[in-house]
Amino acid sequence: MHEPDDALAAVVALRRLADRLEDAAVEQAMRAGWSWPEVAEALGVTRQAVHKKHAKRLIAAGVALRRRQ
Repeated sequence: MHEPDDALAAVVALRRLADRLEDAAVEQAMRAGWSWPEVAEALGVTRQAVHKKHAKRLIAAGVALRRRQ
């Protein structure tokens, strides 16, 4: 049987992987011209949540972000 520390380490690794995958997918979507609401809907979160989580990183990466209209 696996020890709890092994299971918890696996959870941490999966969360980190999921975060990296989300970062890459959001960046790809924004570079493709998606809006914050479109990205938020695809992720099942609010526009505010996705913007708060990703905007600074995307700006630092030189991604041109769409403005709210």
